[in-house]
Amino acid sequence: MMERDRRERRTRTILGASLGVVLLIAVVSIGSVWHWAFHDLPPVPTGAGELWSVRREPAVTLQDRNGHVLAVRGPLYARAVALDSLPEHVPQAFLAIEDQRFYEHSGVDFRGVVRAVWRNVRAGELVQGGSTITMQLVKNLILTPDRHLRRKLQEMRLARALERHLTKTEILELYLNRIYLGARAYGIEAAARRYFDKSATELTLAEAALLAALPKAPSRLDPTTNLEAARARAAQVLAAMEEAGYITPDQHAGALADPAEPVADTSDPNATSNWGHAFDFALAEAERLVSGDVPDLVIRTTLDPELTRAAQETMETVLAEQGTAVNAGEAAVMLLAPDGAIRAFSGGRDYAASQFNRAIQAQRQPGSAFKPIVFAAALEAGYDPSSAVWDEPVDLEGWTPENFGGGYRGLVTLQDALKRSINTVAVQVASEIGIGRIVEMGHRLGIRSDLPELPAIALGAAEVNLLELTAAYSVFNNDGAYREPYFIQSITNSRGDVLYEHQRIGAQRAMTAERAQAMSTMLQDVVLTGTGRRAALPGRRSAGKTGTSQSFRDAWFVGYTADYVAGVWVGNDDDSPMQDVTGGGLPAEIWRRYMIRVHQGLPARDLSAPAPRTRSEREERLAAFYSDLSAAFSELLEDTPSER
Repeated sequence: MMERDRRERRTRTILGASLGVVLLIAVVSIGSVWHWAFHDLPPVPTGAGELWSVRREPAVTLQDRNGHVLAVRGPLYARAVALDSLPEHVPQAFLAIEDQRFYEHSGVDFRGVVRAVWRNVRAGELVQGGSTITMQLVKNLILTPDRHLRRKLQEMRLARALERHLTKTEILELYLNRIYLGARAYGIEAAARRYFDKSATELTLAEAALLAALPKAPSRLDPTTNLEAARARAAQVLAAMEEAGYITPDQHAGALADPAEPVADTSDPNATSNWGHAFDFALAEAERLVSGDVPDLVIRTTLDPELTRAAQETMETVLAEQGTAVNAGEAAVMLLAPDGAIRAFSGGRDYAASQFNRAIQAQRQPGSAFKPIVFAAALEAGYDPSSAVWDEPVDLEGWTPENFGGGYRGLVTLQDALKRSINTVAVQVASEIGIGRIVEMGHRLGIRSDLPELPAIALGAAEVNLLELTAAYSVFNNDGAYREPYFIQSITNSRGDVLYEHQRIGAQRAMTAERAQAMSTMLQDVVLTGTGRRAALPGRRSAGKTGTSQSFRDAWFVGYTADYVAGVWVGNDDDSPMQDVTGGGLPAEIWRRYMIRVHQGLPARDLSAPAPRTRSEREERLAAFYSDLSAAFSELLEDTPSER
């Protein structure tokens, strides 16, 4: 009896020890498997906000003034859409084909996994994955898309963890807004606009089914390249929706009878060349206006795409017709609205060939196009348009500037000196009123470039860019008010969060309305009877000024109507001279042709300044004579002692 008890105790001891060893081995094995599967598991985000921007490739969407997409660099994102803003059939289409038990499981659908395994065994190949929408979200946003057992185990664990932190609505919204749906489109809104040119909130049942067909193989099922396969998969989606009770048999039949029809690709096939300069400028402005590293930007600009295309086409047409013969290889155009909005610009002939933006970045000498700034300072110093000045040889400490074409006209009025672009008068006036006054006036009118206080500045020897010179002329058109040019209306991210919004600020008083209008009248005379006659617009009042730098390296025309102010520069990137190209030639021609297109359909409006009185050359000389005589009498009266 005692022997039997000893044997039983020994047996129990051996069994206990064996069981302990087995348990130890099991624990070690499970621990090893656990470490193997989850040792590099990333942390689970605790909120939906963290997942909105995770693994988002840098992308920038460029929009025109009305919010229409001009071009996209990087993936195509769009604003996030809330689940309750979508038609019911949109999320239902994805649920039906991807995860019918979404609202019943806690991240992992074990029933679905067993079903997928059984179907794969029967088929002898992988035909079903068993992934839930939560697992797909984890795979796309947290893990890599590798297809092996360890990654699948990680998906399952993270999916269950994610469901503990987020609501079902948050998970489904994230999925719909971040899922890749082909053609560079991420999210339901971007895909709806890409394939159907509409918002996701407007999708029909057939369109929703077509989009829900794409997650399985977004490239292979791209409806713009493989519509037949995409529609076949969409039919499966509709069948699954009916099976799940989301739609009726009649709705199913109706969607099959009237399948979704994707639109042609609405993106600009030449976006890189057509909008390259605008894109670069927008990005530079965004970096200045928005602090921090933002992974995706939607930049709404002030551009009018039609006016921008017209600028490019007009410039290219004129240079193609006439540029080669006179060695004029490049040009730039700038168009501003009265409020300072950059409505259109062209930075050069071919962005693909050169990314240099000649409308914004190029610093070139404006020549006589700078003279309105000189004469504006003269008006402020006491001159008026009828003031008599002498066109005669000038010697300023050895500097002897000459007029274009040589010769001198003798006594002329300030207005006639401007319209004929007489150099000697500009130099004498500048010398009399002081270069410092001209520099100060230039900065007041919006010239941000450095203006050296040298006598040659009277003839435009300082370097400026086309944008700031065009903006300076707008002051004459706006009765002395300066409005800072701007290009960005707003900057958001794809979720719709506003990162920057342009705030309208009051105009700055740069000069009195009376003097601005006097300058505007003088500039109208330049176009009517002066050096800018080639820029005259049929049936519409305009004003402007020509400019030509030394040795014909730069040629300009800057002018305005009641509706717009525009500037044109023509020259060569290597600063080589053109063959006798003046501001009154190619630039005035480009300006005239372009402004005719810009004003198509707009009623003719008068400028605020009075039109100049048209005078013959004899009348001009008489006006100068009488003005000089009047000034002499005034000086005599000032010198005569008054009676007490």
